[in-house]
Amino acid sequence: MDNRRAMGSWLSGPRAAAEDMGVDFGYRGQQLGLPREGAGSVAPLGRRFGALFLDWALCVLIAYGLFAHGDQRALSNWSLLIFFVLSVLTVGTVGSTPGKRIFGLRVVAEGGGRLSPLRGFFRSLLLCLAIPALIWDRDSRGLHDRLARAVQVRI
Repeated sequence: MDNRRAMGSWLSGPRAAAEDMGVDFGYRGQQLGLPREGAGSVAPLGRRFGALFLDWALCVLIAYGLFAHGDQRALSNWSLLIFFVLSVLTVGTVGSTPGKRIFGLRVVAEGGGRLSPLRGFFRSLLLCLAIPALIWDRDSRGLHDRLARAVQVRI
């Protein structure tokens, strides 16, 4: 193997190097038994970020109007608390926040069906910590979803 090929495999990462050797990873959600496309498939990252942005903007607006009144530190703390409560109440009951509903997403348990309120609480707590949401697996699920045994799917 020449140096350029070795350097190229190192730069493209271990997944690309394994695929070059013939390993088939399949599509996102295949290990979970989800379809490749359409309803019930793993939600794309763009929609998930859009839903998160919309939910956060809604929480900031509520916090500003009801509690903060211009104090930036209070605004961020109240926004996070309102986001946590919104997420626990909506994901734990109907399976989607207002942003997720608008973007056509839903949070379900790994085996299908509704996510229990306890798992919804745990997932929301980990999401508010932010770091678990930034660590993804090969199915594009954040660590908060993986630990809560949940997956975000298209409606």
